[in-house]
Amino acid sequence: MTFTSPVQGLTSRAVDQAITAALSTIRRNEQTFGSAYPGDTTIDDRYHPRPADGIFPLGGNRGWTTSFRTGVLWLAWELEHDESLRDAALRDARDWERRVRAEEDLDTHDLGFLTSLSTIPAWRLLGDEQARKASILAAEHLMRRFLEPAGIIQAWGDLSDPLQRGRTIIDSLLNMPLLTWAGEETGDPRFADAVRRHTVQLHDHILRADDSTFHTFYWDPETGEPLRGATEQGAFDESCWARGQAWGVYGFALNYSATGDERLLDAARRCADHFLARLPLDQVPFWDLVYTDGSEAPRDSSSGAIAVCGLLQLAAVETDPGRATEWVDRAHAILASLIEHYTPARPEDSDALLLHSVYDLPKDNGVDEGTLWGDYFFLEALMRVSRPEWTRYW
Repeated sequence: MTFTSPVQGLTSRAVDQAITAALSTIRRNEQTFGSAYPGDTTIDDRYHPRPADGIFPLGGNRGWTTSFRTGVLWLAWELEHDESLRDAALRDARDWERRVRAEEDLDTHDLGFLTSLSTIPAWRLLGDEQARKASILAAEHLMRRFLEPAGIIQAWGDLSDPLQRGRTIIDSLLNMPLLTWAGEETGDPRFADAVRRHTVQLHDHILRADDSTFHTFYWDPETGEPLRGATEQGAFDESCWARGQAWGVYGFALNYSATGDERLLDAARRCADHFLARLPLDQVPFWDLVYTDGSEAPRDSSSGAIAVCGLLQLAAVETDPGRATEWVDRAHAILASLIEHYTPARPEDSDALLLHSVYDLPKDNGVDEGTLWGDYFFLEALMRVSRPEWTRYW
């Protein structure tokens, strides 16, 4: 879908209406799915139960995206204070605790996504000690993926898999807050050291000289030597996958907050400048930043939603007041377009909060559909704008 009209300014009325519509969809989806998890993306704008796979039944808790549904429920509860939404979020958090303790489908760095939006909010918002313990256990599992002497967290797969050994991806920046939190909770310096080393490696190697980013990068796991950058979901190895660049904006800003390393603040700025310079007229990116106005390539609204959250986080830590204002203004412009052009005309028209996302175009997976993470980051963006005092989960 192609839009070419300029964006009107963001208004509080538009934000409030978007929140109202989102809450309506969230309540309907909760009635539809209950404890079953929807798939990663919609199919023709409707979510279906997550497919069964091996030991996992239809709607089972597997993969890296289930917590985005949980995060949406926590946000919805904070916005509306409906106890049924709190109970649904806590139900999901309990299921993540069970999955961690059973060690089901944990061979991924996405333990950070899965925990930061499920059991950590249960601890922070409700003081749930059971959730706190499960979150620390998840952090310990994530630390198993830290590779010496490369100083990185391996992204995917069994640690002995030769195809995945020594590989990390830019998404990992959003998984580091779990380790930061665990270090703060336990006082164990291993966690902060892993965050510091991993994020510096991404600064040095996944961020290119022209301020674009690789999706993935490989290190020799034995010597620590940096090897090569590549892509898994972008247009080609040297292109700039839009969602990856958005992860860079948000992830480097978050990890600057945690480490105080000025290199990470600089990296967040560079990622933001590159991302913003390549937006089309309506301010919502194509799925890869090699495409611009006039292209028939699909948009990825989820990248826009992530970038909004990232720009607002960057503004919060920015040391230059002029730049901070710029980051907020650009975030508002993207969010205004998402609300105007990329949400259902009526809540009942789709199960997704945000339309026109792309999961993995090279594999023809979830193209021009809603996604669980798109829904989450869109609602987080609305929360950040409507409730500036909100305390993030990351």
